[in-house]
Amino acid sequence: MVTTSPDAPEVTAPDGVPDGLLDAFWAYDKALLANDRSTLDELFMPGPHTLRGDGRTLLVGHDAIAGFRSTRARIPTRAVEHLHVQVVAPHAALVMASTRDGVATGLQTQLWRRAGDGRWLVGAAHVSLPTAPAPAAAPAVFDRTVWRVVGDPLTAATASGPLDGHGVAVKDLFDVVGQPVGGGVPAWLDEQRPRERTAPAVATLLAAGAHVAGIARTDEFAYSLAGTNAHYGTPPNPAAPGSVSGGSTSGPAAAVALGQADVGLGTDTAGSIRVPASYQGLVGLRTTHGAISTEGVLPLAPSFDTVGWLTRDVATSAAVARTLLGQPREDALMAPRRTVRLPVLESLAAPEVRDAFASTVQALTDAGHLPPCESEDLPRDLLERWFAAFRTVQAREAWQSHGAWITAHPGALGADVGARFAQAAEVTGEQAAQAREVVAQAREQLCTWLAGSVLVIPSASGPAPARTATGERIEAERAATLRMTCLAGLAGAPGLSLPLLRLAAGRPAGVCLLGPPGSDHALLALAAVLEVSR
Repeated sequence: MVTTSPDAPEVTAPDGVPDGLLDAFWAYDKALLANDRSTLDELFMPGPHTLRGDGRTLLVGHDAIAGFRSTRARIPTRAVEHLHVQVVAPHAALVMASTRDGVATGLQTQLWRRAGDGRWLVGAAHVSLPTAPAPAAAPAVFDRTVWRVVGDPLTAATASGPLDGHGVAVKDLFDVVGQPVGGGVPAWLDEQRPRERTAPAVATLLAAGAHVAGIARTDEFAYSLAGTNAHYGTPPNPAAPGSVSGGSTSGPAAAVALGQADVGLGTDTAGSIRVPASYQGLVGLRTTHGAISTEGVLPLAPSFDTVGWLTRDVATSAAVARTLLGQPREDALMAPRRTVRLPVLESLAAPEVRDAFASTVQALTDAGHLPPCESEDLPRDLLERWFAAFRTVQAREAWQSHGAWITAHPGALGADVGARFAQAAEVTGEQAAQAREVVAQAREQLCTWLAGSVLVIPSASGPAPARTATGERIEAERAATLRMTCLAGLAGAPGLSLPLLRLAAGRPAGVCLLGPPGSDHALLALAAVLEVSR
């Protein structure tokens, strides 16, 4: 039987449409288009067994779905073209709707159930990812917590090459010709002029066939790990709805996780690639210090600043590495002879991360995917001494980079980053010089451990904190995580975060591989093995 509605497309229903079902569906569709979250929550079955899935995430339970919806910023513009209804039980019906948004097509499916009070409610829903010839990286309506500006593309490729068709979300620290650099600070952005040249790292990607999809958000001057920008908001975390995205490469990470870009180009000073990779289930590489030019990149702490990127898989990351680092020599692909673990670092992780990390590393070692494990002794007091030295040098250089501007613009920063810079202003040249001596000692020891080895550590001390977490909770997570992430900066070494851990409710967490300086390609080769093994 075919029924029609004056305000809706054709509805196909071989067994007839139960009373009230179409009214409920169109109420749902109207609420979806209006981003009416309270109505959407009311139209989903309460309880722990309601399902909502798409091409990336499966959410279980009404509360998890509501939490995901609370991060939803983009209002869809698509329209339903056709409805198909099949009655599967006296009080249950399957509804499939084909949709179109310009040239993009999609499909949404819901299992509706009649509740005891007679209302039709969604018991399970699945939304297919839209397909279109236009790049997904240039949405017509974009989330401003993720992007500062987007294009179709924003900057076209300058040549054809191995990255043809790859859209890049560029962290708002890199020069892109014709665009100002915002650094995550509106007052800074207001004073900037469009750049006349493109940063070499970006230009190299363009010459390999990639295009810039847009300029993506960063934490203020990249001096944070949370992704909670006081001015622009917090980008969504589709892998852990209701949780923070991780920073400071927060916008590029979210763009990649959302499928709006293939590569998130960013920087990593103290974990700003690896932490969002861990929180969002991505592959994130911090490259060897100095291996890629930071010319045309707004600095934070040049002694530790590196260029890096996030992708959804190892193969794409390796393709970017071959473009930005050059083709690897044969000796650069040599597999490590041993796996190093540092119990003092693992003890800093939350119990669920620590347990999942230990069992995963043991399983990978037992299967021969990782070389034999050895533990190295790093006394806690020495770790604290190294960490303090790292923080001191970072703070001194951060203030040298931005202190004059911050002093001239009181109140321009959010409370958390502002407090961090205020502490940085107190670091003296003598304190920084002493700290640099400790950094040099730490580098020597770490490079000794890393020679012919791979160091495996948790990428972050815990899963992504909830958006509603207190400042104290986020700061405690940051402090524990920094003790892990600072080792790569101290050693000038590459660090590769891989989404190898799954925690409660499907939340992701990363395992970080550290190799000696120059081992970027070797880490990616090992990562390809680990990705397949999982």
